[in-house]
Amino acid sequence: MTRKVPMGAAALILAAGEGTRMKSALPKVAHRILGVPLVRYVIDAAHTAGCEQVVVVTGHGAETVEALVGAETCVRQEEQLGTGHAVMCAEKALEGLTGALVVLSGDSPLLRPETIARLVDARETSRAVAVVLTTTLADPAGYGRIVRDELGKLAAIVEDKDLEPAQRAIAEVNTGTYCFDAGVLFEHLNRLGNANSQGEYYLTDMIALFRAEGLTVTDVATDQPEETLGVNSRVQLAEAGKVMQRRINREHMLGGVTMTDPELVWIAPTVALGRDVVLEPMTTLMGTTSVADGCVLGPDTRITDSVIAADAVIDSSVVVESVVGEGASVGPRAYLRPGTVLEARARAGTSVEIKNSVVGEGSKVPHLSYIGDATIGKGVNVGAGTITCNYDGVRKHRTVIGDGAFIGSDTMLVAPVTIGDGAITGAGSAIAKDVPAGSLGIERCGQKNVDGWAARKRAAHGSDE
Repeated sequence: MTRKVPMGAAALILAAGEGTRMKSALPKVAHRILGVPLVRYVIDAAHTAGCEQVVVVTGHGAETVEALVGAETCVRQEEQLGTGHAVMCAEKALEGLTGALVVLSGDSPLLRPETIARLVDARETSRAVAVVLTTTLADPAGYGRIVRDELGKLAAIVEDKDLEPAQRAIAEVNTGTYCFDAGVLFEHLNRLGNANSQGEYYLTDMIALFRAEGLTVTDVATDQPEETLGVNSRVQLAEAGKVMQRRINREHMLGGVTMTDPELVWIAPTVALGRDVVLEPMTTLMGTTSVADGCVLGPDTRITDSVIAADAVIDSSVVVESVVGEGASVGPRAYLRPGTVLEARARAGTSVEIKNSVVGEGSKVPHLSYIGDATIGKGVNVGAGTITCNYDGVRKHRTVIGDGAFIGSDTMLVAPVTIGDGAITGAGSAIAKDVPAGSLGIERCGQKNVDGWAARKRAAHGSDE
């Protein structure tokens, strides 16, 4: 269980940057890993750690970002003048806060809740006015460096662009994650200057300022540098995605899920999996999907925002906003579109598409069919090539098939139409009228055989084949 921060702690998430290296019309923090925006990972980590209040600073693409953060308070940084300026913009929203304020970067989706809690605990224990999360990198280029005094204590943070030549060899870096005494921070915030190569107000300058006043500052190091990875390019987005994939997959495997190749399984953090689920390669589970015990999914299967009941089997198929019942089977190469419900032990087979329909218990649509806007009862067999003709060019209409009915192959069901319990339709029929229970519905044009036609055609073309 994640350790919680003390009551009253708040989080400030800096999410105003454009992210020019992403080369995108989207603001950086709106890009997604496993279907979830970067900024949402940071918000969720703060809440999981126990932060009661979360404030998000937006700027570039503010409306897009604000639509992603839900009920959190947002403040605008209309002009991006540095991290210190971003905190200044949030001062009013955090008015009255006297406890811990955790400052996080909206482009750091891998930060763990337990690391946030460690920062807050360190501030409480040391009575420091600021705690900095640090890590050591083999290649620290681009990061602000941790500068220590002769006693090894944190003295200052120097941004990469402002480093002296000797400081470039420092491998310990600032991760952009802090915990402040909120009251002390806002008392001193107006002392920040912007005399640097960027002309910006650096929040990192608060460390030297606090030290100059004899206030206690300290640091916490993480031995997992990957959790501090900031996403500034598509390359880093992919790198962070791989870390998140491995993290999530490991937790599910420890919880009783089998993955024949974890590197080829993608699971969103919002997905719930039961025990003894088997995930074959190239399986992707997104959104609010839940999968019950004993299911076998894949290979080559994508499921989004769906409920999969126990012991279901889904092979090489796409399932979106649907419900697959206990022991039901799907695929290969089936497509369940939004609103589909397969009840217990139902089957949607090879190259079948179903939309906004209920397929009753034990019923089967084995192959090469389209079922749209239909209600199919229990124990129904739908023959190959069956289509519900549900759209008249203006409106959608429903098809109802009663329990135990048998739909012959290549049947066109022209909705609205009802096939009664136990009724049968003849193969190749276009059924536009209701078929009463227990009846046969058949509609075929009379067949005409022309004697000798094939031989005459071949002769006319000079072929005896």
